[in-house]
Amino acid sequence: MELGRFFLGDVALRSGAMLADAMLVHATWGRLNAAGDNCILLPTYYTGTHQSYARLIGAGRALDPERYFIVSPNMFGNGVSTSPSHRPAGVARAAFPGVDIHDNIACQHRLLTEHLGVKRIALATGWSMGAMQAYSWAAAYPEMVEALLPICGTARCWPLNRVFLEGVAAALRADGHYAGGTYLTPPVAGLKAFGRAYCGWAYSAPFFREALYQQLGAETLEAFLARWEDEHLAFDAGDLLAMLHSWANADIGTLPGCGGDYRAALRRITARTIAMPCRYDAYFTAEEAAHEAGFIPGARVEVLDSAYGHCAGAPGRFPAETAKIEQAMRALLAR
Repeated sequence: MELGRFFLGDVALRSGAMLADAMLVHATWGRLNAAGDNCILLPTYYTGTHQSYARLIGAGRALDPERYFIVSPNMFGNGVSTSPSHRPAGVARAAFPGVDIHDNIACQHRLLTEHLGVKRIALATGWSMGAMQAYSWAAAYPEMVEALLPICGTARCWPLNRVFLEGVAAALRADGHYAGGTYLTPPVAGLKAFGRAYCGWAYSAPFFREALYQQLGAETLEAFLARWEDEHLAFDAGDLLAMLHSWANADIGTLPGCGGDYRAALRRITARTIAMPCRYDAYFTAEEAAHEAGFIPGARVEVLDSAYGHCAGAPGRFPAETAKIEQAMRALLAR
């Protein structure tokens, strides 16, 4: 793996705000071929970084760096690329502008074409918010994207998904130490509440009913919830909310020329497409993913029938689910 930094300068965002001195940190595996068409794009997801995809990459795997040039750009706000946590605590951090999915992919397009020399993307894929970005890539740059595999994600943030996000965000903001984003020390109680509230949405009713958290090393439900609390203490509150803003406001229909119509945007996609939701995903629902896929010419839906819910698609986390994901990758990459 090679790590790189692409300096974009001041980026005018679609909101009209400016992201000053923007930088994309990206990881690459393998080498770009002479034709510039062996690229696999892996946009990052909520609380994830380029390192999160490493478990899917290796010799003999579907994502084989001996065959493909694999690029994982970190989205803005994730603490690696330009993020609130890079600014001084207090008002400066609170003033971080709202970045949307399309702002991210426009900058990623510059990274791939201006800096890395990519001509075509053999496969755009990702989990969760990575899937959201992959959808927008395929609609914004249909001439570049040959195949598309969104995993446990949709092309827009549907209302129930938005309600979920508003709930966890409210739990974080309710901590008085958050101080409207001008906190000088981490809002620990808010971060823990955010993690505890999030946990129940990330898995599924069968997961909790069958106590599958015990397979993940937590003896009791309370131990599992406490783990989620503790894990969220590692994140900056501003980063969490910056990424959440991008997620909650995601809508492929707001691409230029689509007039706010997500169906029109999806019809633009020419990539060979497999949409892969999880049957028990509580917020990127299988029903909504299948509905969207119906507007993509030739797309098919392959459902992960897994009690792990949204987390079923987490890169390399669960063997059976990962095997099905890699099978879909191989099918899409076969020419």
